Amino acid sequence: MAGGEEPLLSQRPSSEISNDRTEEEDALLTGERTTRNDGNSPRTWKFWREVGAFAWAVLATAALICVAVLYGHSSDSKGGPSSHPSGKKSLIFMVSDGMGPTSLSLTRSFTQFENGLPWSSQLVIDQHLIGQSRTRSTSSLITDSAAGATAFSCGLKSYNGAISVIPNHDPCGTVLEAAKKAGYMTGLVVTTRITDATPACFAAHVNMRTEEDRIAEQMVGDYPLGRVVDLMLGGGRCHFLPNSTDGSCREDDKDIVSLAKQNGFDYISDRKGFNGLKGGSKVELPLLGLFAETDIPYEIDRRNEDDVYPSLHEMAETAMKALSEATKNSDKGFFLMIEGSRIDHAGHHNDPAAQVHEVLAYDKAFASVLEFLESYPVEAVMLSTSDHETGGLATARQLHSTYPEYVWYPGPLANASKSAERMTAEYNEHLSSSTLDATGYVKKALAKGLGIEDPSDEEISALVDQPDQALILFADMISRRSQTGWSTHGHSAADVNIYASSAKAATPLLGNHENTEVGEFLRDYLGVDVNAVTEELKEKGASFNTLDADGKTVSWMGRIAGDGERMDGQDHMTHYSGDFKKHKHKRGCDICGV
Repeated sequence: MAGGEEPLLSQRPSSEISNDRTEEEDALLTGERTTRNDGNSPRTWKFWREVGAFAWAVLATAALICVAVLYGHSSDSKGGPSSHPSGKKSLIFMVSDGMGPTSLSLTRSFTQFENGLPWSSQLVIDQHLIGQSRTRSTSSLITDSAAGATAFSCGLKSYNGAISVIPNHDPCGTVLEAAKKAGYMTGLVVTTRITDATPACFAAHVNMRTEEDRIAEQMVGDYPLGRVVDLMLGGGRCHFLPNSTDGSCREDDKDIVSLAKQNGFDYISDRKGFNGLKGGSKVELPLLGLFAETDIPYEIDRRNEDDVYPSLHEMAETAMKALSEATKNSDKGFFLMIEGSRIDHAGHHNDPAAQVHEVLAYDKAFASVLEFLESYPVEAVMLSTSDHETGGLATARQLHSTYPEYVWYPGPLANASKSAERMTAEYNEHLSSSTLDATGYVKKALAKGLGIEDPSDEEISALVDQPDQALILFADMISRRSQTGWSTHGHSAADVNIYASSAKAATPLLGNHENTEVGEFLRDYLGVDVNAVTEELKEKGASFNTLDADGKTVSWMGRIAGDGERMDGQDHMTHYSGDFKKHKHKRGCDICGV
């Protein structure tokens, strides 16, 4: 070769050492002794040095294996307890319902615009990305929140509409139930109804998510396991009040608040009661706090009613303080699920202004959890992900048939001071109580609530002539002006992000995973046995069945959906039958968070 260079792997002259090593390698392969030492010649210092190095390598390898056994997070494949519980732990699981990756792009750009920040600035949550989750259910490539949350709570796939039951309608034990059985304290914090799909999947079991009355009963302890939740904060008061009471949405006259009190719950229902908790230092567990008849208002509206409704981060901080104080002298920590519930609703409504404020509220709660963990003296981790993406959100929209400009405008979102939902509620109130000109009202409302000073005649006419579609029309006016795109009023099959307070603590979830792997991580980190809970539910469940008026047995998990009912678990995953011709249903109340 040029310059006298030789190949890197060229044969080199033999030496005594190389010959010795060759003989040793031959001996390892053949099992024959080497002839280098006949047993009479003395061992050289080189020999003993190599023996010492070998011994050191063996000891180091053994030490690494011991460390892996003690501190790894492996578990059996069937959901049994982790083989390595190691000391006191706490786990905070955050769910950003309906938040896909584009929600972060939307909110990040909005924040940079509104606050004059550089393009490189990030949200708090951006700095803790570790992976992504695949979200399909057993009945569809697009999951609903019930099947998505069942994957988290049970670590198992199920059909759309299932609240911690599997496709054969058996109950599956949840990580929260197993944690309570193992001695942990437990909590649920949400901004939607506490009986909604995500929180329900941790502390209830029903065949159809629509049975929120039944879910309310189970969540306060009227089911086979008794009370398993120590703290619940959110909305949904109407499902806890008898139907003879103002503000009730129950179908029967059961008083679930009274049942909760009988089971030991302290109950609060307003901002004054929440303030009395003193940030968690004055909490008496178990605690049930229901601050709205249904859902707590969107953050864009709630911020102007702070004296009525607590925020997500306030509820989260209160829960963390209360649960940490309650477990201060225990050998077990706590499990807390915190959900930014209404990101999903903003996606269903295709309302980008509501969306950015919901994501910012979640980011603030996320930051509160990180701050708590910094001073929390117990081993703990926070994991965050979404059950699915909602709306098919895109920070782009082609308004005309000509080739589009590459633009997206956050300015119109910053001009809005109300959600489309609040605009619609106020418009309906006006229509029911006033005979004044609707056109004049709409123009003033658009300018004041959405910052829209240039409505077209067509937009005004649509709102006046079709008030039943006002929710969609208001949201679309903001979306068009910001050139925000949406592909659906439902969910999408997009992968969603996974975040963690510590990538090291959440190593099993680095990269791309099935959503059931998130559930497996939750149970493995706490070292709890969900299988044992499943067996207990099956064993005790029959005694909670009831009889209907015809003497037929009604399962404690409620009825199973019939053919054609929504979220009934039918397989529509691979069969196309001209669906583009269908679903010309009315808008408005049909577009709800599912």
